[in-house]
Amino acid sequence: MQTDAAFLNIEQARFNMIEQQIRPWEVLDPQVLKLLAAVKREDFVPAARKGLAFMDVEVPLGASPDQVMLAPRVQARLVQDLLLKPTDRVLDVGTGSGFMAALFGAACREVVSLEIDGALAGAAQDKLLSAGLGNVRVRVADASQDLADQGLAEDVAQPFDAICISGALASVPEHLRKLLAVGGRMIVVIGQEPVMQATRYTRVSADAWRGEVLWDTVVPALRGFAQPSGFSF
Repeated sequence: MQTDAAFLNIEQARFNMIEQQIRPWEVLDPQVLKLLAAVKREDFVPAARKGLAFMDVEVPLGASPDQVMLAPRVQARLVQDLLLKPTDRVLDVGTGSGFMAALFGAACREVVSLEIDGALAGAAQDKLLSAGLGNVRVRVADASQDLADQGLAEDVAQPFDAICISGALASVPEHLRKLLAVGGRMIVVIGQEPVMQATRYTRVSADAWRGEVLWDTVVPALRGFAQPSGFSF
């Protein structure tokens, strides 16, 4: 049972995370800040690493170095720069801990989240259900391959208003690009260490896209995707 003192310490740690890490990284949208205060990040951190829940670090989720929960400021900036609306249908690529899917689920109408690791996917779905987020469906899938061929035809039958890719890619494959609705936004980190850039793509028509480089960062490459030396959308 959580004591009042423990509750206050957690809430103080959450407040400090928002004020000292997230706001200085130009995350200033009031709705996003409110979302980060409401969704319990600590509930999505592995039990053995609870002490890292509010720290400015990537939290390991498994044995592989690419299995991490991204730092709070990076997750917050990705959410803000997706320009989410309550009516949005969101595709979350790279479920990991499930925290990003939880943020999307709390902010939007519907979320489909993809995770290549079955154990991570199962744990994330359980945590999302415990958080009361029944509008989020986690699917085990290799997002580097066509999703309809993996039994997800129903999940991707309708286009998405927003797509977040929580890992670095060399380029965005065609099968993911075509899942975005006209007028929809996709955010992804493009590049290879040490040069990576968070980039937002907006689908302005069936065949036209607008790309905007937003900020520099370094995050792990998303598992399963090719990482050639050149990068293009």
